[in-house]
Amino acid sequence: MAKAFRAGNRGARVGIPEKIKKIEDDMHRTQINKKTEHHVGILRAKLSKLRAEQEEQQSRRSGSAIGYDVKKSGDATVVLIGLPSVGKSTLLNRLTNAKSKVAAYHFTTLEVVPGLMEYKGARIQVLDLPGIISGASAGKGLGKRVLAVARNADLVLFVIDVFQPEARTILERELKNTGIRVDVDPPNVVLEQTTTGGLAVTSVVKLTKMNEQLVKDILRVYNINSARVVIREDISDEQLIDVMLDNRSYIPSLTVMNKIDLVNAGFTNTISSKLPYKFVPISAESDVNIAALKEEIYKRLDFVRIYMRRRTGETDYKEPMIVKNGSTVLEVCNKVHRNIKEDFRYALIWGKSVKFGGQRVGIDHLLMDEDVLTLVTK
Repeated sequence: MAKAFRAGNRGARVGIPEKIKKIEDDMHRTQINKKTEHHVGILRAKLSKLRAEQEEQQSRRSGSAIGYDVKKSGDATVVLIGLPSVGKSTLLNRLTNAKSKVAAYHFTTLEVVPGLMEYKGARIQVLDLPGIISGASAGKGLGKRVLAVARNADLVLFVIDVFQPEARTILERELKNTGIRVDVDPPNVVLEQTTTGGLAVTSVVKLTKMNEQLVKDILRVYNINSARVVIREDISDEQLIDVMLDNRSYIPSLTVMNKIDLVNAGFTNTISSKLPYKFVPISAESDVNIAALKEEIYKRLDFVRIYMRRRTGETDYKEPMIVKNGSTVLEVCNKVHRNIKEDFRYALIWGKSVKFGGQRVGIDHLLMDEDVLTLVTK
């Protein structure tokens, strides 16, 4: 273990929980300002490293990673995240063909309930997760198991009760504590470890949230003493720590405000003007605005539709191939059959992504919405 963690009585073996507690106490006593930000940044790095080690130990003791075993299916996966009894089960039943148990008491859903939403040719898996409570990321309730499912989702759907608009802050904090970052991109940092040469840090932008020395000291906390680092955006120490841990999930989100049938329009407008986030107002119980929510989910998943044309010239416009925006011909090949790329020769494209209809392209060609595609194999 790094020297930074060899503190206290050398004759006694200090466990990870004790080390975590000591750092947390130190952070609590430290007033954050310009003079202490370097010290606090190092403490954050040490704390995150210890927590990661603690999580790894717990996983080894249990024999596997903590979490529900949910098989992904369809073109994308959406998870419903909310406090207990906010109407997630009712919403799942409205969006999909699922039959999730509904009752007016806490913790009705004690397991992950899947459903399938079909919209504009897309098959979207929607998972109703047990209600999150404050402290879930630390193991309260079913928190860790629930949050582990969300790490692999394509979209987090926050379900908020109209009478508890502050709940999103709680939910977002619990997701953050378990390594899930919503509505942000991964830090634009390139880290290449080397065998010699020490730490070389290059920043192509002006760093205002941390300095080069703090970057190097955080790297050393993670036992990285020789590396080339290129920083392409003004990151914070917490973002650099995310890069070091390399186990973060970056997922877009959408928020729905449920039970609007219980209040008037003026109440909803007042809430909207005060909250720092946008939301889709709905009533799952009364089936209000569900169609608009389906459209927003589809848009947020950022799909494109690809129509497949047979060699005979017939195009299937009824069932488009659904892929994520930014996909190439290769992604379509993988969806058609996992081995088709081995026999791929070229593709013919009609649509916005080419200069003329029937243009021949390679497997790395970037597709656009409503392209017509023919795959030609050996």
